[in-house]
Amino acid sequence: MIKDTSPLSPEIWIRDVFACKAVQQGLVVRRKLRDIERYAGLEPFLTEVRLRGFRAVENRGQIVVFCNQAPVRRLV
Repeated sequence: MIKDTSPLSPEIWIRDVFACKAVQQGLVVRRKLRDIERYAGLEPFLTEVRLRGFRAVENRGQIVVFCNQAPVRRLV
């Protein structure tokens, strides 16, 4: 299903997010929850995160994906 606010299909949008240099280097990517919902849907996005063995956190409408399998430790 193509969302009416994006020229890209949800699959292409997700593919593009996870093709960026930060993902390739095992760093982090951050996207607005609103954009994820608009362009791909939250569940398909989180499915891709799970399939890759990554973790994601949400705070105030921002989703941060840790693009590696290292432990995430909350400091404060």
